[in-house]
Parts: sequence; structure tokens; C-alpha cells
Amino acid sequence: MSFNAAARDALADARLQNALARLKTHFALRRQEAVERYGDFEGLREAGKRIRDHAIANLDTLLETFERSVAARGGQVHWARDAKEAREVVLAILNGAGARTVTKGKSMVSEEIALNPYLEANGLTPVETDLGEYIIQLRDEPPSHIIAPAFHLDKEQVEETFRAAHATLDPARSLSERQALVAEARTMLRASFEAADAGITGANFLSAEDGAAVIVTNEGNGDLTRLLPPTHIVLTGIEKVVRDLDDVAVLLRLLTRSATGQEISSYVSIMSGPTGEREGAAFHVVLVDNGRSKLIGTEAQEVLRCIRCSACLNHCPIYGAIGGHAYGATYPGPIGSALGNHPGASTFCGRCAEVCPVKIPLPRIMRHWRAREYADGLQPKATVAGLSLWAFAAKRPALYRLGARVMARLLKLTGRNGAVHAMPLMNGWFAVRDFPAPQGKTFQEQWRERA
Repeated sequence: MSFNAAARDALADARLQNALARLKTHFALRRQEAVERYGDFEGLREAGKRIRDHAIANLDTLLETFERSVAARGGQVHWARDAKEAREVVLAILNGAGARTVTKGKSMVSEEIALNPYLEANGLTPVETDLGEYIIQLRDEPPSHIIAPAFHLDKEQVEETFRAAHATLDPARSLSERQALVAEARTMLRASFEAADAGITGANFLSAEDGAAVIVTNEGNGDLTRLLPPTHIVLTGIEKVVRDLDDVAVLLRLLTRSATGQEISSYVSIMSGPTGEREGAAFHVVLVDNGRSKLIGTEAQEVLRCIRCSACLNHCPIYGAIGGHAYGATYPGPIGSALGNHPGASTFCGRCAEVCPVKIPLPRIMRHWRAREYADGLQPKATVAGLSLWAFAAKRPALYRLGARVMARLLKLTGRNGAVHAMPLMNGWFAVRDFPAPQGKTFQEQWRERA
């Protein structure tokens, strides 16, 4: 409900705008270069789409196979229908292990179910070990980006955060360079890694045949989180499962190039069964539904293909203008809109679908949610009235042509400095932009003159 106000605040935030400018020079550019180096990236996208479609079509049997394979390797699978059940399952595992301090690798499902505050309310101490997640945990903020949680911050803000949180360190220390910030975070986290009673990671993919969870990282924190404590919990959505590691290998090629422009990430960890270095190691996988199964068989089903690469965010003009926090949802940008969160927050330019590694038709799915909003009477009355008026004219070609001729001439007369600055029923649209004034003739009139 606060999206409009949050978007206006984001547009006025100079620091945030400087950070968002890096989307084009960092993520988008690196993806383009990685795609060009690969060669037949379109063929790879088609293969990835087939793999994900097969997984969704056979989700029940693949999940059952995965559970059997995990059990055969000494692990245990737990099922959670919603966020509440997922939190309770994780807490029960931790209490059963006598855990008090828990290290965590980056997990969007953890954010989705609001796990950290729940653990803290029950006397446990969760410590985020991904650098971006660690920074925003210190700041008590949600992530603003799927793969770069602290993308909205500059290094000066990170320095301010570290100086406030790491009060026991020398106040005269230099933190002006990024390397110094990383070194300090590494130093502070080392004690948490050594003291942790349990570790929680997400999973990028699950291999049904191998009973394995796969994570990709660039910092090594995933391995420290899963290997050092005696108890390891994988917390992930049910849609992450695929047939086998051959399928995982295809999706990895898509994920890393689409996310960070890398041929492969620094670490790819394949986790199957207890592997902790301490005696009595335990391996648990918590599979979370939380509304995913309800999408199957609907017009939004294809959103379940998502491999959380963030390419759609990195190329979206809306996300690029306001960042992730304005959406007020765990998953921002086009993928969030395709999940039903602010489906109107899109220009429908189609760039998100063009770069999606598994070819999710994101604009079409957003239109589905818009239609649902309209049917449920949730869209603003002014918007409904305006679209109804347009639809009435659009169904009557003669009336539409007459209206277009009148508007083209009227807007030319009312425009100032070559632009229209306001129109009835469109105050929201004109709040942050102007409209180029027509030159007095419609497209059809100009076309006939040239014919």
C-alpha cells in the first residue's frame, strides 16, 4: 500500500540513485559479455527451459525421489506447507540439537518466512555470513536485491555501519577501502563460524536422483556454514528440484552467467548427507511450499521456473529507478510482480523476458495478475474508468480515429516546450515524467500521406 510513497522517496535518494546506476555497468554489462563469450546461449536457454518445465510437470515424483535419496545417504527431509510450519520445523531441529548460535548462508526462503526474528524471539542467535546479508543484518534492513542484498548501499554507508556495530575495535582504524571492510567482516565472522552449533543454507538446486542440494557462492561462507557445525539445515522451496546433476550442470551455466557474468562461481558445493567435521553430524532438508503448489495449473505456473539469477531485476527500468525496498516484498522487480506483488509496477517493455535464462514470460504473467486485480475490483477507480473509456473507443474504429485526431491536435496546442505535463485521470503517470507533445497528426494520417 505504501509503494507510491516509497517509490517517490527512492527517486529522491541521491545515494540510492548512484548505487542503482551500477546495475548497467556491473550486472547488465557482465551478463552481456558472458553471453557473447558462450556462443549458443539461446540453445542453452531452451535446454534450461525444458529442464525446469519437466521438473514442474513432475514435481510430485521428483520430490518423492529426492526424499528417498536423502534418506539413503543418512539425511532427513521435512515438509512445510507454509511459512509458519517452516519456522516451527527449523526451530524443532535446532532445539533437538541443543543449538543456540546458528550461522546462516544466504537464503531468500529464510527471508520469505521471516526466520531470523522468529529464532531470536525463541532465544537463538542467527548470524548471517554472506557479506551482503551480514551488512543488512547489522543495519536491521531487508535485502534490496536477490543476489546482492546490500546493493543499495555505498562503501561509506557500510563503513558507518561497521564502526557502529564493531565498537570493540580500534576507532582509529582505516576503513576507507573495500578490502579493509571485507577483512573486518571476515575477522568478526570467524568467531561465529567456530562457535556455531548449527548452520543453515539455502539451495540453488536439488538433485532428486542424488539426494543432493547444490549451492553457489563467491565467498566460501556456504562451506564454512555447512561443514563446521554438527547440524546442517538446507532450507529451500519445493520448486528447486530437478532430475539429476546433469540437469544441474546445465542450469549452473545459465545461473552464473545471468547473475554475475561469471562462467562459474568461485564455489559450487554439492551437499548430500551428513558431512560435518564434528561427531554426530546431521543433515536436514526443509522443503517449503508456501503457496508454490497453488501456482501449478494456473496462468502463473511458469514463474516456478525461476532460478533466482536476478537478471530481470538488473535490466528492469522500474527496479533500476527505485531499487528493491520500495516494493515492500521479499522478491522485488519483475519476478516479484509475476508472483502477484505490484503487477502494475512494469512498463511492459519486455526486457525481463528477453534476458530470463529460462524464458519465463514475465509480462504475460503480470498481465494475468492485473486481470485478477481488475476482476476483484482492486484497481483504482480512476484507472478502471480511464481504461473502460479507452476500451469503448477502441472497439469502435471510426470513433477511435476521430478521438485520436482530436487528441493529437489538442495536445499539440496544450503542450509547452514540446511536452505535455498533465492530462485528466493520469496524475500518477505525470508525477515523475512528461509526455512528448504530438505534432498535430495521428500515425494513421501520417502513414496515408507517405503511402
